[in-house]
Amino acid sequence: MADITRRLGWRHLRGAPTAHIRHHRSGALVHDGTGLSFWFRPLTAALSEVPVDDRELAMTFHARTSDFQDVSVQATVTYRIADPAVAAARLDFSIDPDTGAWRGTPLDQLGTLLTETAQQHALDVLARTPLAAALVDGVAAVRERVAAGLGAEPRLPATGIEVVAVRVMALRPEPEVERALRTPAREQIQQEADRATYERRAVAVERERTIAENELASRIELARREEQLVEQRGTNARREAEEQAAADAVRAEAEAARSVKLAEAEATRSVGLAEAEAARTLKLAEAEAARARQLARAEAEAAREVGEARAQAQAAWLRVHTEAGVDGTTTLRALTATRLAENLPRIDSVTVSPDVLTGLLAKLGGYAEGTR
Repeated sequence: MADITRRLGWRHLRGAPTAHIRHHRSGALVHDGTGLSFWFRPLTAALSEVPVDDRELAMTFHARTSDFQDVSVQATVTYRIADPAVAAARLDFSIDPDTGAWRGTPLDQLGTLLTETAQQHALDVLARTPLAAALVDGVAAVRERVAAGLGAEPRLPATGIEVVAVRVMALRPEPEVERALRTPAREQIQQEADRATYERRAVAVERERTIAENELASRIELARREEQLVEQRGTNARREAEEQAAADAVRAEAEAARSVKLAEAEATRSVGLAEAEAARTLKLAEAEAARARQLARAEAEAAREVGEARAQAQAAWLRVHTEAGVDGTTTLRALTATRLAENLPRIDSVTVSPDVLTGLLAKLGGYAEGTR
């Protein structure tokens, strides 16, 4: 579709490189060519746009073979407009001067013309061909016949159309007929597959039989060798037992001799240890006695010195009281109180009950009255 721009009563058209533009003004051809770009007035202009590129037209139609079987044909026709002036004169390629869109459907008309022409030639060739031959060689035959028919069709050049290529993609019968045609081939393929399966099974059975025979022969050989192995093991066990008994006897004799030597060495060591222990005990006893004597002398000396110190302290204390004018009775009482205080236990706290406090207060009261 051409690109049209509006400017103050004027229009500007810009065509594509694959579109042939024809511009008539007042019945006269003003512009004619591909990829044009020009200004025009919409009230006096008649525009046509003819595509000149290759176009693909896909078509699908039904036909009937000579044995009255329906088939479907899928084909594609590639064409192009070789003479745009003739095509514009035969078909309506005019475009709207404001939007650039075609006023009609010229490509649909071309598609109908090409489809009907190709279908006519395909029906003609398939009507003379049976279904089996059509399925085998029908694609090439239909393609050649359609290409030849379109090339010889006089209306196409008169419309400015050139057929570039014809392709037939598929030619298929109805689904039921196609399944029926496939059945014999499938059955044959299935029979071949079954025969191959049976042959494979027969080969497998033969191989399994051979394998079973080989396994049986192997088991027989293994049993014979196992019997020889058992005999050899018995011989080896008997020989091993004899050698073990001899070794045990030698080991017992050596163990007895070693035990006697160990007992003698232990006895000798015990005697030596006893003598050493006795000597050590005697030395320890003598040392303990000497230490005890020294300790006793030291304790006696200390006790004597402590007694002398106490006597001197008492004599000094008595001397002090005597010099102070205290009589002998008071001094004795003081010594007695001192001894008593030294021997009394330590008193941490004193608890005075109400009864004891009452008695003490009563005594103190009585003492105060007697004094007065």
